[in-house]
Amino acid sequence: MNMKKVKLSKYESYYEQASKIKLILWYLTNMFLFKTMLPLPSMLKAKVLRFFGASVGVNVVIKPNVNIKHPWLLSVGDHTWIGEGVWIDNLALVNIGSNVCLSQGCYLLTGSHDYTKEGFELLLGEITLADGVWIGAKAVVCPSVVCESHSVLTAGSIATKSLSSYSVYQGNPATFKRKRELK
Repeated sequence: MNMKKVKLSKYESYYEQASKIKLILWYLTNMFLFKTMLPLPSMLKAKVLRFFGASVGVNVVIKPNVNIKHPWLLSVGDHTWIGEGVWIDNLALVNIGSNVCLSQGCYLLTGSHDYTKEGFELLLGEITLADGVWIGAKAVVCPSVVCESHSVLTAGSIATKSLSSYSVYQGNPATFKRKRELK
């Protein structure tokens, strides 16, 4: 059987979101202000994100050791919490609504690869987290996923498809478990 093989030497990185100077400045800023365990003020972090092109609402809490790939591809609403160790790997736009909770160590992933191509081409997909969404600790949101209003992705779960509003999802891949009823 003559099976083709992956040839990473054929991979062509067409992805370029900013000038090299902007990328270097951001990577240094990210390393010293965001990916540190020092409890720096969230207000300072929000101002820095805005300087680099992010849209950030009021009263956003950004805990230590957060990693943000490209702030110019990030929008965060009001009163949102970004927990310790969160990684926003935004090669594409990430829209985070208001009153959203990103728990410790969760991962928002906007890029993947086409495993059917020998060149392993890059695939991108935006992520939207509507108002009131809760992404549990160590959970993963994959490319092109929309978490509708007040949906919940439980700890350690992986969302490969969009989540319906006021619903709780769990597992790998995450499946619907029950309705979310606020009291």
